[in-house]
Amino acid sequence: MLHVLAVLVASLCFATTGTVQALGGLDASPVAVGAGRGLLGGLLLALIAFVAHRRAASSPAWLPAVRDARVPVALGVVGVLAYNALFFAGTALNGVAIGTVVTIGTAPVAAGLFEALVLRKPPPARWVLATAVAIVGVVLVSGLLSNGAAPGSVSASGLLVSIGAGASYALFTVASKSLFERRWSATTATGTVFGFAGLLGLPILILTDTAWLWTPHGLAVTLWLGVITVAFAYTLWAWGLTGLRSTTVTTLTLAEPMGATLLGLFVLGERLDGAAATGIALIALGLVIVAARGTVSEPSPKPARRP
Repeated sequence: MLHVLAVLVASLCFATTGTVQALGGLDASPVAVGAGRGLLGGLLLALIAFVAHRRAASSPAWLPAVRDARVPVALGVVGVLAYNALFFAGTALNGVAIGTVVTIGTAPVAAGLFEALVLRKPPPARWVLATAVAIVGVVLVSGLLSNGAAPGSVSASGLLVSIGAGASYALFTVASKSLFERRWSATTATGTVFGFAGLLGLPILILTDTAWLWTPHGLAVTLWLGVITVAFAYTLWAWGLTGLRSTTVTTLTLAEPMGATLLGLFVLGERLDGAAATGIALIALGLVIVAARGTVSEPSPKPARRP
């Protein structure tokens, strides 16, 4: 149950992203903010992994471990970078509501397919039910049904891009799980993947206007996003993943839009209609089903040497 709680807390940290950006009032593109967040958070996770690795006197050398696991490490890095790029592109093409719902709804489904095809672990029936209920809740929370787009206004290419974003997140999750099964610690796996992803995303930050970054609000927002929504949140998320299936974790992260909606209600003064309230209840029901004892969790591997 602690692993489930860790993922839920991480998801609520993710949910603060939009609220913090709104309160910050930054004159910056979402891509630039995302790049700054990824760089700071990735470097912090890499530092945490380095310190933890140095303290484990019996750990084998890190670079040889990376070479031995270069495929899952590379897939994890690709997943992180692709998710950020495709998510922003999808919301630009079809709007935040459609782009977010398609991305978040695709992730657990893609994780289920990856686990079934690659890891040979078909998802249990209760997970399918929980995911379906929660995805319906996400659609209601987004207002997609009540505010629906005009016929022909939804870009097919935008939908494909958002589906790619969800699949990228699932790819990162399954790749991380693969590293854990190779006896990598949670801190080493996330630090390695996010460290490489943060450095590879540096050119994006350099090529964009960074004047906003050096303002008081810009620094405060970047620190919150990098420290809380990446370093702290993904440390919890990774530890939770060590004791849960990839499919379970991607479904639990559907708590993010629920948390974002509640923050909008209580912090930003937004209004909550009946459909959104029903959606929050459905997401909560889906989370309860997926978190029920003995349904989707799996035994954690015994502690071993950290790479």
